[in-house]
Amino acid sequence: MSKILKEVISANANYAASFGKKGTLAMPPSRQFAVLTCMDARLDPAKFAGLAEGDAHVIRNAGGRASDDAIRSLVISYKLLGTKEWFVIHHTDCGMETFNNEIMGDLLAGSLKTASVDESGWHDCNSGGGTTDGKYIEWLTINDQGKSVLADVQRIRNNSMVPDDILIYGYIYDCKSGRLIEVPEATEELNKV
Repeated sequence: MSKILKEVISANANYAASFGKKGTLAMPPSRQFAVLTCMDARLDPAKFAGLAEGDAHVIRNAGGRASDDAIRSLVISYKLLGTKEWFVIHHTDCGMETFNNEIMGDLLAGSLKTASVDESGWHDCNSGGGTTDGKYIEWLTINDQGKSVLADVQRIRNNSMVPDDILIYGYIYDCKSGRLIEVPEATEELNKV
């Protein structure tokens, strides 16, 4: 058993020992909102949004982007579980700003091993064989955080499965201060119905 696996199993045992009434929480989120944000380990949506178990849906992916799967989850969150407001939250110093589709495709073509990065860019060990499949994927990288938040809110808002009365907010989480910074264009313009 790996060290990480032992730590996770131990932590879960401690958590379950004091689980209490959490087993009776309802499936729909009690505060009726959802958050789409990045998978970055520095972000803790429960803390930065003041959440407890059962409060909200949190959907995470690389960059917090409005991918087809993220939109699928948001639509389920609304249609089947009653959320009425959605937050799109990207963040400063995001890894998705450090590469583009071409770089990722080239890294995967070199090998499937973990790449490294330094001041001159990304490097692959070119060991163990790779695949060209990565050259055919839109990796949803980010050039400008404000523009990517706006683009994601627009993509969600313009989706035919998203009703006009869902409120959608766009923010950037500042990794240095822990503050949420509004992207006004994303929130104001797109919620006019």
